[in-house]
Amino acid sequence: QVQLVESGGGPVQAGGSLTLSCAASGIDSTWYGMGWFRQVPGKEREEREFVACSIWNGDRTTYADSVKGRFTISKDNAKKILYLQMHSLKPEDTATYYCALGNPGAGQDPRNYQHWGQGTQVTVSS
Repeated sequence: QVQLVESGGGPVQAGGSLTLSCAASGIDSTWYGMGWFRQVPGKEREEREFVACSIWNGDRTTYADSVKGRFTISKDNAKKILYLQMHSLKPEDTATYYCALGNPGAGQDPRNYQHWGQGTQVTVSS
């Protein structure tokens, strides 16, 4: 059974940094697409905002324009952990952040991801 467990969220002041982690278990290969999404209150799961994605066994990465240059997605293949380094955080980055696993071409659409973590809250104060 695939499990994704996020950690690393919390309160932070604007301009600060956080690193989120997503530990994956129950996967039998590394041929997956991995993504980070965020959700604010009032939005449905299908409306989760794309943040960044990568391919588990490749180097291709894609970022939302709103986080480009500030966030970095990376992974530890051996430990099966996905990371999201967040710098220069802004109040508008406040959300619950989710990691997700799908097919390699899952891309930016949350509907293409089959497995989700429970989320970790990031709150950025001004």
